[in-house]
Amino acid sequence: MTSTPTPGARNLITDVAGFRVGNAQDDHIKTGVTVLLADQPFTAGVHVMGGAPGTRETDLLAPDKTVEQVDALVLSGGSAFGLDAASGVADALRQQGRGFAVGDQLVPIVPGAILFDLINGGDKNWPENPYKRLGSEALRNAATAFDLGSIGAGTGATTANWKGGLGSASITLPSGHTVGALVAVNALGSATVGESAHFWAAPFEQNDEFGNRGIAQHYPDTHIPPTKLAAHANTTIGIIATDAQLTQAQCTRLATAAHDGYARGLFPSHTPMDGDLIFAASSGAKLLNHPPSDTLYLGHAAATVMARAIARAIFHATPAPGDAQPSYRQHHG
Repeated sequence: MTSTPTPGARNLITDVAGFRVGNAQDDHIKTGVTVLLADQPFTAGVHVMGGAPGTRETDLLAPDKTVEQVDALVLSGGSAFGLDAASGVADALRQQGRGFAVGDQLVPIVPGAILFDLINGGDKNWPENPYKRLGSEALRNAATAFDLGSIGAGTGATTANWKGGLGSASITLPSGHTVGALVAVNALGSATVGESAHFWAAPFEQNDEFGNRGIAQHYPDTHIPPTKLAAHANTTIGIIATDAQLTQAQCTRLATAAHDGYARGLFPSHTPMDGDLIFAASSGAKLLNHPPSDTLYLGHAAATVMARAIARAIFHATPAPGDAQPSYRQHHG
């Protein structure tokens, strides 16, 4: 047991043992898909706080529903077209003999969420919806190590001022439980204080993970950045995972608490034009030692690690031909 919270060995959501992440993208279209899965079905919950969500099978994650475990979670670009990514994942899982047994049939349970990246400079004139293919590719690529930034569901993401991206971070608590975050940042708001190098999440940074620029000394007026207001091309979607043994209701509460990380890492967040959503996933590997206090600290950790993951997504984004926005490090080095 550690005495103070510390990032895991990879500082990725896959520091939660048993989980893997797969990414696939099409750089010509400027879009992609990210998949979280485990070797066995896992308990999951969800909480939506944005005003414009796009989802698949999130209703079954409510605590009063029959199916309590899922086979994978999918984050995708493509707006409504991207919901087809989960179909590609489900098809591939079924071929692997995975899924919820109904008679002699297996039905993989694959909830998903999408972000809007259809006007980001990529060629969207595809002859056939590419997301089913990208979903199955992402599943094949699943591993414990993966890149951050302009990859997977973060490939075509944007924010108010910088390229968005895919971020991840982790923490191990004194209780011995690990919490990890995975997020595709495509926000109406900004992850930095104005155009400065300072991230809103700076107070929570661990080990110089997004540049060690520190907190801002001067803050701009509290006006909403106008860059993406007219386009309505937004949504930040993420996943919190833990090895703590949680019920579906407790996963729902964990996802709810993790939204504080959006508020800490993005200005503004949860707007009517964002479909901000967070899934929570539990491998169930470690019992709660003291359920009331353990769940409190898990929620606090989820919010903190999500804020860090948001900053890491922006920090690791890389430039590509035809980008609608510069990357953070293009501007700040």
